[in-house]
Amino acid sequence: MLDVSTLWSLQGQLLLLIAAGALVRRLKLIDEEGQAALTNVVLYVTLPCSILLSFMMEVDHSLLSHLLVVFLLSAGVQVFSFTLSKLHYRNVEESKRNVLRYGLLVSNAGFMGLPIAGLLFGQLGYIYASIYLIPQRVVMWSAGLALFGDRNQSFGVRMKQVAVHPCMIAVYLGFLLMFTSLALPSFVTKTLASLGNSTTALSMLLIGSLLAEPGQNPFHADRSLLHFTVLRLLVIPLASFLICRMIGIDPVITGAGVILAAMPGGSTTVILASKYGSDTAYASKLVVFSTLLSLLSIPLWGMVL
Repeated sequence: MLDVSTLWSLQGQLLLLIAAGALVRRLKLIDEEGQAALTNVVLYVTLPCSILLSFMMEVDHSLLSHLLVVFLLSAGVQVFSFTLSKLHYRNVEESKRNVLRYGLLVSNAGFMGLPIAGLLFGQLGYIYASIYLIPQRVVMWSAGLALFGDRNQSFGVRMKQVAVHPCMIAVYLGFLLMFTSLALPSFVTKTLASLGNSTTALSMLLIGSLLAEPGQNPFHADRSLLHFTVLRLLVIPLASFLICRMIGIDPVITGAGVILAAMPGGSTTVILASKYGSDTAYASKLVVFSTLLSLLSIPLWGMVL
């Protein structure tokens, strides 16, 4: 059964980092120019390093059939999430609509999902979670990034910009390293780790600073945000759970897939909203609000599994 205290410790860490970012903004240690600079550092430096690191794993050939099932399950979740994002929020203003749709596509499975899957299912949980994240990594820097692109540009131009984005380049290199088993020099790997491991802290500080903008109420949730949270924390994992049970997928794969599908909105929602001129305050609320409610929903899913 899930160790609830460890889970709350992980989520508490996120919330404290957000609070630290809010304090930094309130004390005027960072201004709007500083926020823009921090966004660029995360988006173009630390996040690509983090993505590249997530692909650097040894694939155990004896587990290939199970890994393929995990991959297909994750791909199915992304298709389902993409469908939900298309069906909902048509009547919401564009700056918020892009945030809500991206939040449905991209969860916080990278930071929270990996350790939680490990707590529940041991080493297999970590392996399955690493594979599960691959389709989400691809979607978040293709369809996800396209949501925030300049709508005045042609589709082809926007897709070209997505294709050469540093985070997508990290995905390409990641697949190359994973399937060719190429080993990078240790000093390169350690440098990537040093940069990549700072992504979570910097992202949460950015979210906190954006939440602390004058005139913002970070805990006010409108109907669309409540609706998003229900879809993100309950509907998507429930669909995963039911499909896995109907097909008869291995219980460990089912458990890992469902718990990863139940993660709150990802911090990259705020980073991209800040970079591309969407509603950053609303994106910050989405991350904070869904993370707070996941303190209740994820332990419940852990008990179900």
